[in-house]
Amino acid sequence: MKVEASGLVGDAQADLKVHGGPEKAVYAYATEHYPAWALDYPQHREKLVAGGFGENLTIEGLLERDICVGDVHRVGSAMLQVCQPRQPCFKLALYFEDSRVPKAMVRNGRAGWYYRVVAPGEINAGDKISLIERPNPDFRFDRLIEIVNFGNASQDEIRAMAAMAGLAGRLRARADAALRSA
Repeated sequence: MKVEASGLVGDAQADLKVHGGPEKAVYAYATEHYPAWALDYPQHREKLVAGGFGENLTIEGLLERDICVGDVHRVGSAMLQVCQPRQPCFKLALYFEDSRVPKAMVRNGRAGWYYRVVAPGEINAGDKISLIERPNPDFRFDRLIEIVNFGNASQDEIRAMAAMAGLAGRLRARADAALRSA
C-alpha cells in the first residue's frame, strides 16, 4: 500500500479537524495489547482483532515503552516518524458501544502512536520495522503518554518537550504555553 505525506492512499478520516493530517498520517498499534483488552472486555472479543482500534499498522514486537518521541522507522520503503500518542475520542466508544473503552485507553496507556511521513513509500503486511534515527533517546514514548493524559510533568520535561525534534506541533505548543505560564 502506498503511503504519502497525508497517510495511506485510499484511507480517509471522517473528521479532519481531529483526525488525519500530516502529524496523524499513520496510526500504529501493538498487537500485544489485544489479549489484555480481551481479558478486560470479553464482551468485545469479536472486535478486538488487528485493526480493531482503527490503526493503519498493527505492529508486533514494538510497544510504547520501546520507542522514543521522534524515532524514525523504516517500514517497507517508507520512512515514518513517531510524533504523538492517540487520544481516544467518543468515536471509539461508539464503535465498541461502550463508553468505558476510551477512558480505559487513557488509564492503561495502551494508546498506540501516530507517525508523520518523512519519506513516502510502499508498506506491505509483514514488512520489517527498522529504527533509523533516535533524536530523543531519553524521552520514552510511554512517558509522553502519561504527560499528555495526566499532565504531571516536571519543568525539565516541559522544557525538553518544547525543544524536542519530532514532537507534534500541538504538543510542542502546549509545552511552550506551559513554560510561559510558569
